[in-house]
Amino acid sequence: MRRIFSSTIFALLLISGVANAQETRTISLQEAIQISLENNYQLKQAKNNLELAGESIKSEYADFAPSVGGSINGGRTIGRQFTEDRGIINDPSQSISGSISARITIFDGFNNILSLRSSKQSKISAEEIYQRSKEEVIFNTASRYLQVLLNIQLLEIAEENLNNSKQQLEQVKAQVEVGSRPSVDLYNQEAQVASDELSVTQQENSLKFSKLLLVRQLQIDPLGEYEFTIPESEDGLNQDFKNFNLSELIDQALLNRSDLKSAIADIKSLEYQLQIARGSLYPTISGSASLSSRYSDVLQGFDFSDQFFDLNVNKGIGFSVSIPLFQNWNRMYNIQSSKIQLKNSELNLENSRLQVIQEVTQAYNDYTSYQKQLEASEKSLKASERAFETQQERYNVGSSTLIELSQAQANYVQAQSNYTQAIYNLIFQEKLLDYYLGKLSGEAVEF
Repeated sequence: MRRIFSSTIFALLLISGVANAQETRTISLQEAIQISLENNYQLKQAKNNLELAGESIKSEYADFAPSVGGSINGGRTIGRQFTEDRGIINDPSQSISGSISARITIFDGFNNILSLRSSKQSKISAEEIYQRSKEEVIFNTASRYLQVLLNIQLLEIAEENLNNSKQQLEQVKAQVEVGSRPSVDLYNQEAQVASDELSVTQQENSLKFSKLLLVRQLQIDPLGEYEFTIPESEDGLNQDFKNFNLSELIDQALLNRSDLKSAIADIKSLEYQLQIARGSLYPTISGSASLSSRYSDVLQGFDFSDQFFDLNVNKGIGFSVSIPLFQNWNRMYNIQSSKIQLKNSELNLENSRLQVIQEVTQAYNDYTSYQKQLEASEKSLKASERAFETQQERYNVGSSTLIELSQAQANYVQAQSNYTQAIYNLIFQEKLLDYYLGKLSGEAVEF
């Protein structure tokens, strides 16, 4: 029993050691985007649909070639039968026959040509859908990554504030001990430290949650240990923000958006489908050729080779014309159905264009608003920093209360958070604007 208990403890320690030995994987922004592009299941589905569209074009090309078929039949006949050389016989007989035939469509209302053109447009649509899916993956990954960076910055602010509160607590303790400060200041500062510790805990939870969302976006092991690096630049993030012209942005979006290009390709495909439906009213002309032969042991005096390859060989060639007269109104219904589908697709395209204009306009307005917020938050940060430093000096010389100092510190921390959030909001809005413009076509995204 003791041996089993010892083995169990050893196994648990071994597992714990392996878990602790798990290395932390460091992932940069570009690596995160590449991982997400490789793992995203929706992007894989869009790629599969694109490959299927390519196979459809191959199938349409093959429709221009003749269809060829062959058959081999064998049988045994029992009963009376008539033969040319022996008359009526009552003996069982064996026979074998084979044939090969080819058929080609000469004219069917240009159905093959129109189907090929329609499939090509469908492939273009699938390519644009794949591109838009790729842009969406890049944008979502960059957004999740940006949220992680923001929470890292907010956690650092909270931790720095906690350290300042703890230092202030030590100072208040010393002042209370010598009697220069009332004991209520000590209690208030202890409460402030506890509040700041809670803020750190809350920011830690927010950071863990944002990391979990990013890991889910990357579709990697959620139990792994990951560290996400801040992009390298002079200030950590690029703050060289741009000035845009709304009308130019709208024109650019209408020209570049892959979803609009896909909708246009779908309309062209439906136009060809409508022509195919109308072509069903035309006659169909086909050509055919056949080659067949037969062997039977009833025919005496000729072996298999003589019969199958010489005497019983039949060749045929022919043409056929099929004229559609009446098919229970099915063809007219197909034409009307194709027209309706085309009209609906055109309406969807127009609605998509209006939606693109709305998205770009809203993103532009938000971007300019965030620029103003950043300017205001920067001024507020500088003012609150000076106010906190002034209150700190006044409190040290006894001309200010702890409440005034705590309020100044809280305002300074809030200003730091507001400024950091304003920077990240503006960066996010710029990426959102790029997404609405259809500019996230590459794998490189910079902050």
